[in-house]
Amino acid sequence: MNKEHKKLERLMLFSEVARHLSFTVAAQQLQISRGHLSAQIRRLEKEMGFALLIRSTRSVRLTAEGESVLIGVNKIRHSVLELERNAGHKGNAIEGVIKITAPSLFTKRFLLDIFSKFSALHPAIEFSIDTSYTRFDLNRSDFDLAFRATNSPPLNMVAKAILPYKHCCCASVEYLDKHSKPKVPSDLKTHQCLRGQEQLTWSFLNVEVPVDGWLKINDNHMLKTLALKGEGIIRVPEYLVDQEIKEGTLVTILENEMPAGQTIFMIYPQLIHQSNKLSTFIEFTKEYFNKISSLK
Repeated sequence: MNKEHKKLERLMLFSEVARHLSFTVAAQQLQISRGHLSAQIRRLEKEMGFALLIRSTRSVRLTAEGESVLIGVNKIRHSVLELERNAGHKGNAIEGVIKITAPSLFTKRFLLDIFSKFSALHPAIEFSIDTSYTRFDLNRSDFDLAFRATNSPPLNMVAKAILPYKHCCCASVEYLDKHSKPKVPSDLKTHQCLRGQEQLTWSFLNVEVPVDGWLKINDNHMLKTLALKGEGIIRVPEYLVDQEIKEGTLVTILENEMPAGQTIFMIYPQLIHQSNKLSTFIEFTKEYFNKISSLK
């Protein structure tokens, strides 16, 4: 039994190397030494009787046999995750941890409020959230659900559309009074367009417009703050500035020139027995966004 346990452990180590195609990165993720990891993979290859990886001084790649083994290991990993989920979904108590991955902007705008309201109703619930923009494979990770902006949700998951949205261009009344309101996208070339660090152009229905301004920053909340202070025009998801637009502190421009948007989906694995805590949270979240839609 101990021999089987060790072999399974080595297979999981191999899958991490295969995932990153790097012993160094895999060792860092696993928090073990590179030497130990390399030794365990060599031991596994000896036990299997064939090479799993082709190593060079600069790269690592899978052999044909390694690719086949990786498929099997991923099936084992998925089975273990499903076993854990199903084991944790017994009983009707609304308690325990709900693990979520979601974009940071969406989390700040909506999820923190949802978590607070849900916790007030169910104080035994704890939330754990990753706010990176990494698209985790929910069949391989231990997240209960994900929120993603997409027009093509994964077909192997349950995907509930909760919030369609577009991007919008907006600025303060003070800025537009001082600099005039752009009437066509090309007018933006003469304006202070505050934007993300990688944005060289802004997309519209029929044109890409080069934009420039005195600031580039990878934080949409800071961009909104600067727009409210009259520092320039910003282009952000409309749900970030909907309250300010309603209040009149920000004004949208070029509304009819904006391209089609995306939809935020709530995504989670299909389980035979879903926990009461998760199904209750999913229904609560759907109702939250139904109320928002009804107010528009």
